[in-house]
Order: sequence, then C-alpha cells, then structure tokens
Amino acid sequence: MSSLTVRIDPHVHSEGSYDAEDPVELILEQAAEIGLDAVVITDHDVIHESIRAAQLAPMYGLVGIPGVEVSTADGHLLALGVEELPPRRQPLDETAQWIRDRGGVAIVPHPFQRSRHGVRRKRLARYDENADGDAFDAIETYNSWLFTGYKNRRGRRFAHERNYPGVAGSDAHKVGYVGRAYTEIEIPDVSRASLTADHILDAIRNGSTAVQGRRTPIPTSTKHYVGAAGRKSAYYAKQGALVSAILAKKGAFKSGYYAKIGALKSGYLAKRGALAGVQLLSRFSSR
Repeated sequence: MSSLTVRIDPHVHSEGSYDAEDPVELILEQAAEIGLDAVVITDHDVIHESIRAAQLAPMYGLVGIPGVEVSTADGHLLALGVEELPPRRQPLDETAQWIRDRGGVAIVPHPFQRSRHGVRRKRLARYDENADGDAFDAIETYNSWLFTGYKNRRGRRFAHERNYPGVAGSDAHKVGYVGRAYTEIEIPDVSRASLTADHILDAIRNGSTAVQGRRTPIPTSTKHYVGAAGRKSAYYAKQGALVSAILAKKGAFKSGYYAKIGALKSGYLAKRGALAGVQLLSRFSSR
C-alpha cells in the first residue's frame, strides 16, 4: 500500500475564543470545501467547541481531532489530541509533558513573537536543553497570521537546528482564512477510509511533515475567502430561518395551549354556574 498524503490545518479559532466569532460548523464546511483532511479547533484556554467540532468532523468527511491553545507561564502552546483542558499558567515543559502523558501532541506556535504570546527563544532553548532535545513534539515554523516572514524564518531555523518537526497553521480567526497555511503529512500503509486521528498525531511526532501555504496564489486565496463569505451568509440565513421556525412553532404551541386552558376554564366555570343554579333551585323547592 502506498503512502497517503494528508492535509491538516492544526491551528484555527472558533467562536469559543474571545477573539473569534465563527461557529465550528462553518469552519468544518470551509475546511472540507478547500480540500483539507482535518482541521483542529484550538481556542484560547477553552476546549468545549473543539470537542464538539471533533465529534461533527466525520459528517463533513474530515478526521476529528480535538485541541486547544493553552496559556502557559512562558507563552502559548498548542495541545492536539487531548479532550480536557491542560493546567494553565504552568511552566511550558510541564504543560507539554502533561499533554504527552495523555496521548496528545505538544506544538509551540508562533515562537518568539512576544506580541502574540510566543515563547521567547532563550526560554525555548533552555527547556530544549534541559530535556536533551525532546521538550516538545513540533514547532510551528509557518504561521500565516504573521505580517512578515522574519519570525517564521527564525522558528524554522530553530526547529532545523534542534531537529524538531515543523508544522504550518493558518491561526485563522475568521473562516475565510482557514487553510491559508497547512501541514502536509505523509502516512505510509494507510487508506483514506481507515485514516484516524492517531495516524495523524503519530506522523507529526515522527516528523513526516511538510509546511505549505507560502506559495498560495492570491486568486486562490481570494476565491477561498469569497467562497467562505458566501457560506457564512448562507449559514446565518439558515440559522435565522431555523430560529424563526422554532419561534413560530413555539408561538403556535402557546396559542393552542392558552386556547385549551381557556376552554377548560370556560367549561369549569360553566359547570360551577350550573351546579350553583341547581343548588339555589333546590333551596327554594325545599321551602
């Protein structure tokens, strides 16, 4: 069996993050449309939407992988393949080990960019040296959210010098940017039908990765963005129609409910009136 090429965007934010707004359903739809095999929702310090996205992913033809971007004492860290939130504000190496102990993959995102809580180079080097070159599983060597390539180049050099796998992620905070950068993974002896999250996570650990995204043609990016805008409009139109239908159904139910209550009350009062009339007639008859 020949190797399988898998495309994954491991760094995307949904409305679960304080700085993003799009629902996971829309992100999954966009990922499937542009040909990704998996997308990991890595919201800031919350994991509920990512778990939901991983559960929904097969409905879109995608492999479901939960994850989170956790704030450590030294900067941000991506945790792929975990289903609970790692402890926050702990040392970077301890958090990475916590992730790995639970079968996850620990990836350092946008390294050295302090304005976005990237880990400083000196600290990253110190942790790497203390762990004898095995402090993390991979380093994000291309982040499409960066305005210049300088920090990406520094991250790439660091990963190369210290023999860490490099990954690419869009770091998308809007649906139109999903897949602007992605990681291409070669997985041997597996078919697309049998592909699982474990296959992908193992391949990242083993370094079977290639960074993609820098050469995306502008017309292609524009097409993806326009397509995403159309899907976004359609999604919210559908949601609006669904909410309207629910409210209409609730309104009809309430109308029927109150009509039934009114009829019951009317029958009850009529019965009481008739009973009172009989009692009054009985009194006069007995005199």
